[in-house]
Amino acid sequence: MIEHIFVFVFLFISILIYFKIADKYNIIDKPNHRSAHSQITLRGGGIIFPIAFIIFSLFNFNESVHEYWSFGLGLLAICFISFLDDIRTLSNRIRLSIHFISVVLLLYFTDTFSLMPFWAWPIFFIMIIGTLNAYNFMDGINGMTGIYSLVTLVSLLYINKEIVSFAEDDFIIYPILASLVFLFFNFRKKAKCFAGDVGSMGIGFWVIGLITLLIMKTQDYKYILLLSIYGMEVVLTIIERILLKENIFEAHRRHLYQLFANEKKVSHLLISTTYAVVQLIVNVFLIYSKLPVAAVVLIIFIPIGGIYLALKYSLKKKYSL
Repeated sequence: MIEHIFVFVFLFISILIYFKIADKYNIIDKPNHRSAHSQITLRGGGIIFPIAFIIFSLFNFNESVHEYWSFGLGLLAICFISFLDDIRTLSNRIRLSIHFISVVLLLYFTDTFSLMPFWAWPIFFIMIIGTLNAYNFMDGINGMTGIYSLVTLVSLLYINKEIVSFAEDDFIIYPILASLVFLFFNFRKKAKCFAGDVGSMGIGFWVIGLITLLIMKTQDYKYILLLSIYGMEVVLTIIERILLKENIFEAHRRHLYQLFANEKKVSHLLISTTYAVVQLIVNVFLIYSKLPVAAVVLIIFIPIGGIYLALKYSLKKKYSL
């Protein structure tokens, strides 16, 4: 407990130091026509997540050298390239190359290569890349990345303690502490900082790593649904953009949360909290359900998907989008 208090304080001080650096070197997020915010804000506050892993490694040095080296390399690589991209736009070739290497390291860390048949490797690779990008796509309003990640991480910690042990507690607690520190500065009407790509990709990588560890331990694929709200939002939005013959790789404002924030002017904090609460309800059902995976998927996606599509249709019709 004392260790965790120390880590929380250290992370808090670290982000304050980063604010000084970001302010000095003008590492800021300037709003544009696609943004859901209107004020210049410090970017890259999500650097707190790789810092949290470095602290975890120092406190667990022997284990980190032998057990976490591949995860650490993957996390730090993807965070480093994402932070550079936050400062100066990089070519897709460079970014995707590092993403590829990081995901391979993550698959190695989670024993996917040894526990899954050869033909399943590309499937896991594509799923992880897709989920990482979903994390990045959904990082657009105050509080969204932090509180959604917090709900997922707390759910994973509960599973680890009460259902099945799949990781060290601290490997889940440290990103929880980092999320709390980040939320202190981001979960505000006027955010002090944004996560940036370094934050969304960093915490996304950590959460995906934990979920993959859980799936490999249990061989139960229902735990993918711990990120079901993000997944549903991104997949349905991509389908919508394909039907509209839009370039799905270009930035846009078609996510439901963007419509609520930009057109309906709903509070960012209310939207972020709603997404997190809905995911929490899904997680509780997921953890305690004894139904087959197919039934769980249908029970989750049919009602939530129906509500999502109805809300989006209503907003688009009202605002002629």
